[in-house]
Amino acid sequence: MFGFVGVLIILGILLLFAAIKILPEYQRGVVLTLGRYTGTKGPGLVLLIPVVQHMIRVDLRVTVLDVPPQDVISRDNVSVRVNAVVYFRVVDSDKSVLEVENFLQATSQLAQTRLRSVLGQHELDEILSQRESINHTLQVTLDEATDPWGIKVMNVEIKDVDLNETMVRAIARQAEAERERRAKVIHAEGEFQAAEKLRDAAGVLAQQPQALQLRYLQTLADMSSGGKSSTVVFPLPLDLIRPLIEAFPSKQDSGTTG
Repeated sequence: MFGFVGVLIILGILLLFAAIKILPEYQRGVVLTLGRYTGTKGPGLVLLIPVVQHMIRVDLRVTVLDVPPQDVISRDNVSVRVNAVVYFRVVDSDKSVLEVENFLQATSQLAQTRLRSVLGQHELDEILSQRESINHTLQVTLDEATDPWGIKVMNVEIKDVDLNETMVRAIARQAEAERERRAKVIHAEGEFQAAEKLRDAAGVLAQQPQALQLRYLQTLADMSSGGKSSTVVFPLPLDLIRPLIEAFPSKQDSGTTG
């Protein structure tokens, strides 16, 4: 008799331990009663009916998912190898258990396929230079796809974009050619602006002939103050020597005639 009572006491203690569950603040428990969903429990102390009820723990903290490297062909037919990282968390515990078998694996597979499809719509230059925009597009796309599972995708970051050596050399040559093109354009723009200034200066000198003589004197002052040259060039105004030029041919012609 006492042995039977002892067995009952032991069974009661075991059932009590099986019925008591403690959930931390970052976890929730999805309770199934005879296989049917009957609510979400936690955090804290949770009492279950042994054998009849079953509880599945769900972590609500942010999960960091490392997307393995994916071979992607960009829109301009360039093969690249890209990997990324996804930050997400569970916002609806019941959906994460009832709507999908394994939300972690499902999110990982979905992130891989969406990474290839989204990057395939961009050219290589866009993948390298517009990461913020591509990351936002990936985040919105994944968030819309995982919303029925009770998953909130908070952020997606592309980590590395690997190119083969041939493509790296081609990009280097392209960048060098682009720098040379910009240098030539800047040089041409400088020449054009200088020509415009010279045209304006010529217009001013044409309106004020005295300004040309002042420019002559300024040039002489600059040459004399430099002290690096022993040759002095003195610009002579054409107005001063024009009478001599006009008179010289007339004397020569008169001598020839006589």
